[in-house]
Amino acid sequence: MQNNFSHPLTKAIFVGCVRALLFRVHFFRLEIEKTIFFLHVLMFSSGRVITPRKLFHRSAVFRATCQSRQCVTMSNIETGKKAAAFAAVDENIKNNQKVGIGSGSTVVYAVQRLAQRIKEENLNIICIPTSFQANQLIQEHRLNLGTLETCPILDVAIDGADETDKDLTCIKGGGACLTQEKIVASCAKQLVIIADDRKDSQELGTNYKKGIPIEVIPMAYKPVQMKIQDMFGGEVILRMAQQKAGPVVTDNGNFVLDWKFTKPCDSWDKCNTCIKMIPGVVETGLFINMAKVAYFGTADGKVNKRLFNKLQL
Repeated sequence: MQNNFSHPLTKAIFVGCVRALLFRVHFFRLEIEKTIFFLHVLMFSSGRVITPRKLFHRSAVFRATCQSRQCVTMSNIETGKKAAAFAAVDENIKNNQKVGIGSGSTVVYAVQRLAQRIKEENLNIICIPTSFQANQLIQEHRLNLGTLETCPILDVAIDGADETDKDLTCIKGGGACLTQEKIVASCAKQLVIIADDRKDSQELGTNYKKGIPIEVIPMAYKPVQMKIQDMFGGEVILRMAQQKAGPVVTDNGNFVLDWKFTKPCDSWDKCNTCIKMIPGVVETGLFINMAKVAYFGTADGKVNKRLFNKLQL
């Protein structure tokens, strides 16, 4: 068998491809078997010398295959989000309503559908945002923008969730909008949750591993962090920003702690109350006994609807 790497340029390209592949694995979580397959193709090519041209071609084919599979996966997730959002808007929005608009990627589809219905059916809807993002969505679609000052009582609020358990207890706040989301939800006669089916769990913490968000006054983040760990265990982390140096800052100018609990609480209601009693805590991302119905979209576009059952509590 001849040396596959006898050509200097081939060896250099191989090293570059491996580095690029490791970078992709780190940031895009490529499956291990794809990595092994790629290296196998590079190193064992039926005993023939791999020329630079062949190496470029094979690496390009591999990258295209991986990107295609990633696109299919993301497409399936977006299909579920869109299906849930459209179903929720179609079943819960009526004329002359005041509607709370949540935050997050799934809510984008809800606003799109709401705008379609308003145009097609000439509906009169006032929209109250839960965040800067929601405010921008409302304005981009030229919907009627309201505030809680002028509309303190809402007919319905539609929002996403990071995870929802069997009792429709939700973890929210992955986008750091938890306080305003909870305020708007508390003003609504009905809170409707929309999400893809990855967010549907029997217990909190089953699928969502980033913890429960807790918004805190900046000067108090360290004492609050230590007290929560002492009271409930687990790990409490100050959420750091991705595009700036330092921590995430909410729309209210506060910090966010993420409590990664080790096991679900026997009573999330009591746990939530205890945390909120700690000086410096503004709000938690636990939404308990608030959601009345949840819509979970699947990859094939179907929607599973779950109603809040108070008798289960």
